Order: sequence, then C-alpha cells, then structure tokens
Amino acid sequence: MWTWPTLVLLLFLTLTVSRSRASNCSYSALLGHLKLNSSNDFLATVRPVKDWKQVTVVELDMLLYGILQVDEKLQTFTSHIWIQTVWKNDFLIWKPSNFCGINQFSVPRSKLWIPDINIQEDTSDSGSIKKSSFVTVYSNGNLQITARQRLTSTCTLNLFNFPFDRQNCVITFSPMNTDVQSMQLQTLSGDEFISNISEQAMVTRGEWSLKRLEIITNETGHGSPRMSKLIYQVKLERKPMLYVINFIIPLLYLLVLDVASFFIGEGRGEKLSFKITILLAISVLLLILQDMLPSTEDSLPLIANFCVGVFALVGISVLEAMVVSFIIDLDDKFVGKPHPKTDRDVCSDKQEMKDVAKENAEGVPVQNTAPSEHEQLKVFLQEVRAAQQEAASAGDFPRRKRFRRIAEILDLVFFIVYTITVLVFMAVMYHKWIPADFFT
Repeated sequence: MWTWPTLVLLLFLTLTVSRSRASNCSYSALLGHLKLNSSNDFLATVRPVKDWKQVTVVELDMLLYGILQVDEKLQTFTSHIWIQTVWKNDFLIWKPSNFCGINQFSVPRSKLWIPDINIQEDTSDSGSIKKSSFVTVYSNGNLQITARQRLTSTCTLNLFNFPFDRQNCVITFSPMNTDVQSMQLQTLSGDEFISNISEQAMVTRGEWSLKRLEIITNETGHGSPRMSKLIYQVKLERKPMLYVINFIIPLLYLLVLDVASFFIGEGRGEKLSFKITILLAISVLLLILQDMLPSTEDSLPLIANFCVGVFALVGISVLEAMVVSFIIDLDDKFVGKPHPKTDRDVCSDKQEMKDVAKENAEGVPVQNTAPSEHEQLKVFLQEVRAAQQEAASAGDFPRRKRFRRIAEILDLVFFIVYTITVLVFMAVMYHKWIPADFFT
C-alpha cells in the first residue's frame, strides 16, 4: 500500500517531466540547446566544422528568371537570377523527437557563418542584390539561404555572325578568401534540370532565347591559394527576324533595283541619277549599322562585309553608267557635225552667183508666166545638190552611231558580268552567314 510521501514524490516527478516536455516544444528551448538564444561569436565567425581538416562543401543552384539586356557596345549581359546556397554546420544538429518534432527554424544571418561567395563577372551595384535576412537551419545540420539579383555581368560577345549569332556568357561563383582545401563548390541539381526549370520560369527574354545552361566545376590557380569555382555557361541565341526585315531585306532589295536599272534607256538621262539614289540609300543603312555594332571588333562582322560588298557593287555600277554616258556623247563631239561642202560645190555656187548677177546687170526681164530655161536649170541644180548632200549624210550615219554601238556592247557585257558577280556574292554570303537551322 502506497504511503503519502511516495504518492507526493511520484506526483512531483510527473509534473517535472511534463513541464520539461512542454518546455522542449518551444523554439526557445531549441535555441538554448544550440546556444543561439544569445550572442555567440564562435558560430558567426568560425567555419562550422569540428575537424579543421574537414572540407566544407557548399552546394549552389542558380536559376535564370529573365534575360533583360545584352549590350553589344559595352559587352555586358543583364539578367535576373535566383540563387540557392546550402552547406552544413556540424554544431547545429539535433533530434526532432526531443523537441516535439521541430525539424527546422530560421535565424538572422548575423548569428551564423556564411560562405563568402561572389560572382567574378558582376558589374552591377549593391542595390540590385536582394538577399534573405534569415538562414533556414535543418535538424541534420544543413543551412540554406536564398538571394535574387538583377545581375549585370561582363560577357565577351562574338558578333561575327550578327544578327544570326549565338552567345556564350559565363557566370562564375567563387569564394573570395577561402581556398579549395577549406571550401569546395558543388551544384545541387544537374544542368538539364536547371535548364528546364529556367525555361519554364523565365518571364522576359527580349530578343534572345535560352538554349541551355551548362555547369562546370573546377579549381583555379597553381600557387597558393587555390580557389574552387562553379561556372554556369549561359548559351543564348538571338532572334534575328527584326534585323532581317528592317536591314537585310532593304539592302537586298536595293541591290536588285540596281541590277534592274540596266533596263533603263541611256537616252532618258534617268539611269545615272537612279543609281546614285540607290547609293545614297545604302549609305544611310551603313550609318544605322554603325550605331548597332561596337567599334572594337577584331574581325569585321559578316553584316558589315555584306553592306560593304553591296556598296562596292553599286559604286562600280555607277562608274560604269558614267563611262557609258561619256562614250555615247562622243558621237555628237566628233562625227555629229554637218557634212562640209567640197571645193567643186563651192566653185559651182560662186559661178552660179556670178551668172545671176550678170543677168540682173544686163536687165533681162523676169518672166512671170513660165520659168525660163536658166531658172529650170538652176532648180534642177539645187535638187541635184540636195540629193548629193542627203547621200553624204546617209554615208556618215553609220559613223555617227559607232560610239553608241560600242557603249551598248560594253553595257551588255558589264550587265552579264555584274549579274553573275551579284549571284555569286549572294550565294557566298548565304553559305557563310545563314545558319543551317534558321528556316526550321
């Protein structure tokens, strides 16, 4: 039979155990167990490992939420990214069953050691980075932080195939002061998974499309210290249709018009002015191209080669039109003068004038009814001379058309050669410039 002192002792023990269990169900008890309820400089400043030879593995994932801008002149790539970082703290491990099933909680960043990871290509200001103020702590010792950023990073752009270009921009994560023997960077997910998630979650793309995100993990440096790196290669492809409609097709159309201008007759005087108008229009497009492309390119882009080639072809066509016009004008300068009279014609004219003057002096009356024999001979002589001059002019006609024929032959030969050259030029540009999968 239980005595009163025994019953009181059992009741006291029951109340004590229930109070302890109730107190363990609060975050305060868990923070007290982990020594986080007060300032703890040790957890905030020291790398969280029990053995200093142990390497801290930091797992990092980056998702691409938007392609904001690619600046060809500044060689920069602006994107909207989301970063998730996970690492392990050996001093923050507990059993959830001892604390009423609590398996995670959040604490301010200032209370814990945070990996000093930065982006090497980052040129954006600090105001564009939005980091979470808290760190999520899990019962197995894993810690997780998230951040999002409007990232402006340097990117070496290859504009040789502009606007059918594909760019490869690199985003490199690396610790600032911790060497590879203390910290190693790895990825949480594979590049295929990250590419698919980024493709689905991307809000804005601009004139670009994301082809793939590739992940490379390596170490850098041969001396001391050697840093671990996690490299994300962002493969982009430009959407060229706007440039094709606004720039390439007008240039091609102007070149076709220049070829068609050979069917304009030389006598109208409109062929040369039409070609010069085409040349001026191409010059305007070249000025527009200068504003789009940087002046620091080592090799001339294909679009610049295309513009220079079209400009040179039209320029040569203008020079040919000037030469043809000059040759045609030679007809009027050298063989276009009236056929001169011969010495026999001049003497005959003088003798006739003397005979007429002599008759007038002798007072020969003029017959009004019928012409005299002398006047009949005079009219007949004039008709014969007119026939001689007409025959002489007909003999000079082939000579007056000689330079025009030369000009027509030259223009025909140049038209054939020019058309073949244009076709070859367009075929070469299409083969080297347009990608094979552009029309697919």
